[in-house]
Amino acid sequence: MKHSLVAISLLAAVSTSVFAADDAKELAFIRFDNGVQSYAGMKYFWLGDGDITLTIDVKPAPDRVLELLWGSKNDTRTGTANIAGKDTPIRSGGYDGFRWIATALPDKVAGDKYTIVLKQNSGKPGFIAAARLVPKGSAGSNSPPKKGAHKISCKATARPRPAAGSREPAFPEMRKVWASPAPEPAKPHPDKAIESAFRRAERNGRQANEQFFRCRKFVDGWLATADEKTGLISRNLGRNRDIWNAKDSAADNYPYMVLTAALTDRKLFDGRMLDMLRTETKLTSRIGRLPDTWSFSKQAFASSKPNLDSIIFGGSEYVKDGLLPLTEWLGKSPWSVRMIGILDDIFANARIDTPYGKIPSTNIEVNGEMLQSLSRIYWMTGDKKYLAWAIRLGDYYLLGDHHPTENLTSLKLRDHGCEITDGLAELYVAVSFARPDKANAYRKPIHTMFDRILKVGTNEHGMMYDSINPKSGDHSKGLCDTWGYNYNGIYVLYMVDKTAKYRDAVRKVLSNLNEHYKDHPWRGADSYADSIEGAICLFNRERVDTVEEWLDSEIKDMWRPQRPDGVVEGWHGDGNSARTSIMYALFKTQGAHVRPWRKDVRIGAVMLDENKKLCISLIAAEDWSGKIIFDRARHKVQMRLPIDYTRINQFPEWFAPDAKNRWTVSPGGESFTGPQLHAGMDIKLKGGVEMRLIVSPNK
Repeated sequence: MKHSLVAISLLAAVSTSVFAADDAKELAFIRFDNGVQSYAGMKYFWLGDGDITLTIDVKPAPDRVLELLWGSKNDTRTGTANIAGKDTPIRSGGYDGFRWIATALPDKVAGDKYTIVLKQNSGKPGFIAAARLVPKGSAGSNSPPKKGAHKISCKATARPRPAAGSREPAFPEMRKVWASPAPEPAKPHPDKAIESAFRRAERNGRQANEQFFRCRKFVDGWLATADEKTGLISRNLGRNRDIWNAKDSAADNYPYMVLTAALTDRKLFDGRMLDMLRTETKLTSRIGRLPDTWSFSKQAFASSKPNLDSIIFGGSEYVKDGLLPLTEWLGKSPWSVRMIGILDDIFANARIDTPYGKIPSTNIEVNGEMLQSLSRIYWMTGDKKYLAWAIRLGDYYLLGDHHPTENLTSLKLRDHGCEITDGLAELYVAVSFARPDKANAYRKPIHTMFDRILKVGTNEHGMMYDSINPKSGDHSKGLCDTWGYNYNGIYVLYMVDKTAKYRDAVRKVLSNLNEHYKDHPWRGADSYADSIEGAICLFNRERVDTVEEWLDSEIKDMWRPQRPDGVVEGWHGDGNSARTSIMYALFKTQGAHVRPWRKDVRIGAVMLDENKKLCISLIAAEDWSGKIIFDRARHKVQMRLPIDYTRINQFPEWFAPDAKNRWTVSPGGESFTGPQLHAGMDIKLKGGVEMRLIVSPNK
């Protein structure tokens, strides 16, 4: 019998009301209430985590239909149902939320029950909130399970991701370190404002310590799973454990293992992290320096023939999501060399003809990533070809017939779409300083784009929807965790053009976070990471008082799934948690860190803006000696950017001593140059005794 798949469009999104009563005749039913993730108010299982086996204790008979409550995030999701030994493809989406989709079952099935295995296939994995068996005539009904309907048993064959708060918190041995304030000083500082700042700095030190510790455990957890022969990490720890790929393993996970090692273990950073870069460069470079997916079991490329579009997509992700943020922190390094090599070869293989020149892709995500990367790397290198390539893309979207809000009928503001808005904003910064003629040409269309997004893409609190139809004004119901990424671009227009309404929009959404979005059910640790990161970047520029309280709450939710072995959720998004965690930790230390790092050493800092005093608290359980490394104006000295504009995946600068001035450290009154503080100030800690320092500019 030929199996057919029919998508049944019942409603735009599903909540618990989808189970309102009517007269449908379920023969068997299951709702995945034990799903470890949720979306649109529904728990679900994700096929990317592994197979789902449904056992239906109902005697097989003709004219039966399996219906799945199938999720979509305005994208197309796919899977395969193995029924009676035959694979039936599943494909549906293009809406936001959940809808019932159906596939007919064979009339003849051996045995006295149904066993159906739902699997991932080559597309974007589906996620499923419920399943039911119904007679063909009842298919498509919006119904609850009827009393007496058989229950479907479900078994996930891969280890599921842990649910937030589903078990005792990991690392109980560190709880005392993070929860116990340092002993009160024998003589509090006579200035009450400074004493209060030191107490806040001490608390910040405990919060930062937790972040560095968790990131270090994340690295250990993933390194323990690395392929024995190559030393590379897999895409995830479920179905795709056999492969390394550029868009996920390399772009999202590995770079933040590198960054964590740079901050907590220099031997690991200079050794195994660098070895992994050399290995992946040697093994995976397939078209010039462009990387392709590697199979550990084959010890060869996963596919026999290269797919240029897929390879360009992977290279673009690796550059923008991984190597570019890493370069912003490290400066020139072997990782920046790899980044520039991939970028050059993406454009060496650009084959899409436009009136403005060849571009590498028509994919809005790839082109947005390229705009961001090219705009920054132009300043970093001074090579005008990168700006010229970026202008090709800017002309294509702002001067041609691909304007994101005037020509498109669907614009994603969430991940996989927001890259274009921020990318065009980054280009606008570049041309405003390097090509004023282009800035004049782009000014109206880029303002038009962000004006429309603010008008139809935000709710009453300024929070952004997942996607919009810019022409009709329609929007999805779900809110995007990448709201801050879009506001980065909006704030750029304020920074460049001094348009006050864009600053006002940023302050509005920041002001609403703590009141309306504390404990908001974002979609897993990676989703929390994106939301937190956006807030940190904007808060660095606009100090709305209530944002810090919101950050302190949300960072705890982001880390809840972390296991004792350090793995967070067991997929490539784990690295994004480390990235955001480091951003948060550096806020709590005002950009400073200690070397060598040790898990009991705590450093926290608070800046008193009114008198430019940086108050630092340091304490260790045991005696420790080393250096405090202070941050530098990285946007200027490493990236050579004309201004420190808001941008995705940057590590904001908090206290970056100016190289031209001298700085006094008290007590003691010793004077340091900016470069001396950047290189590190020697200190010694006595176990259990808090050290307090004040760093201030020389008068």
